[in-house]
Parts: sequence; C-alpha cells; structure tokens
Amino acid sequence: MQILTKIKPLLSVDWDFPSDMPVLHTKEKNIPGSWRFQIKRYQKQSRMLVDEQGSLMYNYDAISSERFLEFRFCVSGQTYCGHVHANCEECKFNKDAACVEQNDTVDMLRFRFEPLHLSNLIKSDIVFSETYALLNFKYEHSFSKPIQLSGRIRQTLESILNNPYKEEVENIFMNAQTQVLLLYCLEALSEVKEDEVPACKFLEYAGEREKIMLARETLLKHIGDPITIKELSRKVAINECYLKKGFKVMYGTTIFDFYQDQRMEHARYLLYEKGFTVSEVSATLGYSSISHFSTAFKKHTGLKPCELLSK
Repeated sequence: MQILTKIKPLLSVDWDFPSDMPVLHTKEKNIPGSWRFQIKRYQKQSRMLVDEQGSLMYNYDAISSERFLEFRFCVSGQTYCGHVHANCEECKFNKDAACVEQNDTVDMLRFRFEPLHLSNLIKSDIVFSETYALLNFKYEHSFSKPIQLSGRIRQTLESILNNPYKEEVENIFMNAQTQVLLLYCLEALSEVKEDEVPACKFLEYAGEREKIMLARETLLKHIGDPITIKELSRKVAINECYLKKGFKVMYGTTIFDFYQDQRMEHARYLLYEKGFTVSEVSATLGYSSISHFSTAFKKHTGLKPCELLSK
C-alpha cells in the first residue's frame, strides 16, 4: 500500500509527492507585492492513503530581508476529467458526474502573502496578539504550524478549485477568496470556534448569514460600478446596521475596507498583467478622476500606478 507522507516543514519549495505521481493540472498566479497562489492536481493512485491537512509557513530571513506568510493545503475528494477531446471541457472539474474518464485526485494548494499586502490589513487601534505579530513579522525566525481544516476552510478551497470564472472576473473572485482563506486560517490558528458569533445574535440564523454572503458577492459584481451601503442593504433585504455588523463579524473587515481592497487588487491586476493604462483602469473602476484613483492606489499598495508599471 502506497502512503502519501505528511507535508514537511514548509522551508522547502518542493511538493511532497512521489516523483512518478501523474500531474493532471497546474495553475498559478502572481500579483507583485501582494499575493500568489499555485495549484497542482495529481492523479490519486489506487489504494493510496491521503493525509489531508493544512500548514502555515512563516518565513523570516534577516539576511536577505525576504519575509512572507504561506499557507499550504493537501486535499482530496475532487475529480478531474482525463479525456483529451475539447468537448469534454464541461466535466473537467467535476461538472458531469456521468463522465467515465474522471479520475480521483489529490490537490496541493499554496497561497503566499507579501508584507506590503498584509500591512494593509492592520489597523492602528489593533491590540497586540499572535495575529498582529504574524501580519507584522514581529517574530524574527522562520517556523511552521499545522492548520486544522475546518468546514469553512474546506469550502473556500473547493470554491477555488472549482471556480468557473475566466480572465478579469476570475481575478476578482480569487482576490476575494484568498482574503477569506487568510481570515479563516488566522482564526484557526487562534482557535476561534466556527459557531461563535459574538455581538450578532441574528447570525445564528442561516438565512441572515446568507444575506451577508450575498452582500459580499454583490460587492464583487460592482467592482467597476460603486454601490452605496444603503443600496446594498436594499438588494440583500437586510437592515443597514445589521449588514455592517454582520459583515464585520463574518469577514473580519468593514464593507468599505473590503470593497476598497478588492478594487485596488483588481487595479493592480489590470495594470500589471493586462497592460491597461492608468486612465483606463481609473475609468474601469468608476473613479471620477485619475488623481483620485492614483491617491487611493498608492494608499493601498505603497506605489503610484506609474511606479508599478515601471517594475
């Protein structure tokens, strides 16, 4: 019986899989100064035992000044179509259960967050904690920690593995999902229970939580078409006050900060990867002037749009 070994301490860039294990699919994206992710999907061998797990790598190199947080996950249970013909595209990611060409898989996912990106998540009034120390790289040595795969983390990973989006829309989706994954992983490290809903008793009801999730999805659909909180509350049929409180509890950030972060990350993508001009990005995101956009972009990234383009 072949056994898949546990993930080694995350100080190596190697994937901990047998070298002869077939790779079915790879995908990666790198947003400079922000985050990057990589997915490798392997064909599961017969009778293989998979140790599903997650891990945090905290990298601190005083000599090279290289610092980053990286999360790695090993999950199974997905399927992948091995058919070579284009007309089988619909079942490639488990969309057609009747397909006879599907293979059981093991997925390895890596998410790396850079210091500049993490610093934008820190508020001046935050109380010192382990989370604060991680995001600010206060520990002056590298280490790794295991992460319990909670239901919310699994659900987020599955949505990333099976997302149906392309190009710019996929970038918006991935920006949002990586932020949620970071939040859930930090909660897992802090041993926050999934059923805790402090100060928001109404979140005990599934219907109310769904309204908050719908609000988040609506914000993502309005990246280039700004929407007010009043308009958002009407769209999802919830009181403004409940919407703001519930969003903060569920996602660890305010509606404004979440929306602004997603817009700026999408702007970075359009500038760096799609080759848009500053004026084009400003117009795409609904800014009234280029100067307003440039100011917001520098506040979020530490760089002017033109400085990013020169890199």
